[in-house]
Amino acid sequence: MRVPLSWLREYVDVAPDATAEDILESLVTVGFEEEEIHRFEISGPVVVGQVLSFEAEPQSNGKTIRWCQVDVGTSTGSGTEIAASGDRDIRGIVCGASNFAVGDKVVVTLPGAVLPGPFPIAARKTYGHVSDGMIASARELGLGDEHDGILILSSLGIDAPVGADAIALLGLDDVAVEINVTPDRGYAFSIRGVAREYAHATGADFRDPAEHEWSEVEPGTGFPITVDAEPLRENPAVQEFVVRVVRDVDPSRPTPPWMVARLSLAGIRSLGVLIDITNYVMLELGNPIHGYDLDKLSGGITVRRAQHGEKMKTLDGQERTLHVEDLLITDDSGPIGLAGVMGGGTTEMGDETRNVLIEAAIFDPISIARSARRHKLPSEASKRFERGVDPLVPFAAARRVADLMVELAGGLIDEVGGALFSDVEIAGIALSAEFVPGLIGVDYTDQEIVDALETIGAEVTETSNGWQVIPPSWRPDLTDKWTLAEEVARIHGLDRIPSVLPTPPSGRGLTALQQGRRRVANALAAAGLVETPAFPFTTEAHNDLHGSASGEHLPSIKLANPLDGQAPFLRRSLIPGLLQIAHRNIARGLTDLAIFDTGAVFLPEPGVVYGTDEVPPLGQRPSDETLAELNASIPPQHRHVAALFTGNATVRQPGRAAEAVGLTDALDAVRVIAVASGVEIVVAQGQRAALHPGRTGVLSVDGVEVGYVGELHPDVAADADLPGRAVVLELDLDGVLSLAGNRVVAASLSTYPAATQDVSLVVPDSVTADELRAALVEGAGELLESLRLVDDYRGEGITEGEKSLTFALRFRAEDRTLTAAEATEAKLAGVAVAAERFGATLRE
Repeated sequence: MRVPLSWLREYVDVAPDATAEDILESLVTVGFEEEEIHRFEISGPVVVGQVLSFEAEPQSNGKTIRWCQVDVGTSTGSGTEIAASGDRDIRGIVCGASNFAVGDKVVVTLPGAVLPGPFPIAARKTYGHVSDGMIASARELGLGDEHDGILILSSLGIDAPVGADAIALLGLDDVAVEINVTPDRGYAFSIRGVAREYAHATGADFRDPAEHEWSEVEPGTGFPITVDAEPLRENPAVQEFVVRVVRDVDPSRPTPPWMVARLSLAGIRSLGVLIDITNYVMLELGNPIHGYDLDKLSGGITVRRAQHGEKMKTLDGQERTLHVEDLLITDDSGPIGLAGVMGGGTTEMGDETRNVLIEAAIFDPISIARSARRHKLPSEASKRFERGVDPLVPFAAARRVADLMVELAGGLIDEVGGALFSDVEIAGIALSAEFVPGLIGVDYTDQEIVDALETIGAEVTETSNGWQVIPPSWRPDLTDKWTLAEEVARIHGLDRIPSVLPTPPSGRGLTALQQGRRRVANALAAAGLVETPAFPFTTEAHNDLHGSASGEHLPSIKLANPLDGQAPFLRRSLIPGLLQIAHRNIARGLTDLAIFDTGAVFLPEPGVVYGTDEVPPLGQRPSDETLAELNASIPPQHRHVAALFTGNATVRQPGRAAEAVGLTDALDAVRVIAVASGVEIVVAQGQRAALHPGRTGVLSVDGVEVGYVGELHPDVAADADLPGRAVVLELDLDGVLSLAGNRVVAASLSTYPAATQDVSLVVPDSVTADELRAALVEGAGELLESLRLVDDYRGEGITEGEKSLTFALRFRAEDRTLTAAEATEAKLAGVAVAAERFGATLRE
């Protein structure tokens, strides 16, 4: 909502020196969010000038310009082609318009001024003259779209002295503050509502523009209004309907500059005096108003629902097919308005309008919201009706429009009118004395609570244990004691609420499993990977490819209401989501990726039916039996961790070529996960449907398979639009952490030096490096500190069907410095076990 400050000052006392920033600061204290400050993009000197004379000069291009002599008041500085007359400042100005005469007072922008655009004004040579300024049109000043001629002040009813400041005269020095209005505070979509809230924030005096005696706003009688009651009986969509008649209006009269300026600052463009008045009152009082050309109406007005297949043309020129739930304003000719949303084109006010029917109504918010969304037709009117309009304001709004049409359009108020309405009944709310302090956490006194509620306009009656509160008519959001407590806190300042952290019960906090998940995610991020969470939805084909070891069809959970119809299945693996994320990044030029995700996968058991059609009733806690049944209807959800590498691990740089990612990068990530989990993960060669044969490893802990690592199969990478090589890994994170248990392994640190030796063993191709490694570890005993595979050789000197595996061994004792003989003895003990188990021999 944009609020021009000059308008705000009409209804609340604002300090003369208060800036827009000060007003925003005050409104923030009562719960509004500040957005922007809006000003006219214009600066002076812009003055009132009087045309003294002009000469018409035809040009070769067929255009005729006028070389004008314009009096701009007392001397404002030297100019070019200025004829001094006493102390008057006479400017020579070239003008292309012809709608003015000698003696007319106009708006003159002098050199140094800046008009909206920005468009700086300077003395410049044109059409054989030096034009020392410019005579401005309404559009050039930002006051509307009119650009056919210059702005003549007498046409606006303005008679100001020559040389007067035209910026202040036209209201172009005004400024508007913009606040964000939440859906529950629709009353703030009006100057009336914001002025009241500013009064709450500052204690300033508020003057309600809607407060009138009944005799002032009574609409009269004689105009027939009916409601087609049968379709509306169960849902009374029309709560109030008021019409007034104003005759003999003159739609050609210009809208006053102050109104155009205020509407412009509020974000609404000027469309003619009659429409401007209805928009002005809507912004002022918050009640949308519609004006009909009375002479175009056929008979009276009937409010009803649309009939099947019925159509109407709205003010935007679109013919719309109506829905049977749409609420219509009709006359004898058919629909003339989509109630609360937009009027019809057949009865709109225009240049020929002489008699106006003013309508102010209250419509059901839900009905209006549905129509606006159904027809994709949001409007300023529907925005207000959706949030609730004060049911006591339509009579005042209709009278305000009528008065302005008399004042600004020369009309006369007719005694003919009509209204349909009923008594406004607002349910009271019981509020106990201890509820507000207990909920908010502030020791408000009883008087503070009463004062806050009365400040917002509520009626407060004391009861035996507190109060009976009737909210004001303009606050439909106040429906229970909790919303009343929020108002007390808001009025007395949210800064009074103490900032106190609750004390958690002992024994609570992250579980061991949650701590382990967090350690793994933090460790991968610290190792340089980027966490990229993905949606848990995929296709059945991706589930079969990535969710099983062999690619066979496994049961998947299909959603009844998927967000994406092309991906209706819950994922069995995290890899499809990482592939989509990698594709999206590569398409945007980010080709070097190391990404990971931790999340749930859904692994239904074969033969088990999941889901339920029985939904427990709302508003009550389900029984333990019901909760157990609901939990049983959910498939097992395992927490996995997965990573994907593609592109270059090291970018090209001076003296070093780029290094593409490979299986070693994924294995490094596996080691990071193992360390963070407190387990030892063993890698053995294996197979996986989506991975490259021969470049796939199976991951296990204590003999239990927990995941896989490998290079993505080229066909799978191509299907995912990934250029080059991609390496992936995926582990059952919960399974890994459960195998780790609660153990914390702290390695002892020896102060004695280590002894290092290498050993190369020749074994059959069928023996895996992990199997040979395990034999060496078993035989070497406690002195062996670490063992690492450093070479896998197959070629000259090695019999076909065999291979040479070289390991780097490091020995260390905790109580002494090892001798070379001791280290050799431990190494040979490991070789002996390998020889016995696999026939391993030392390579010559």
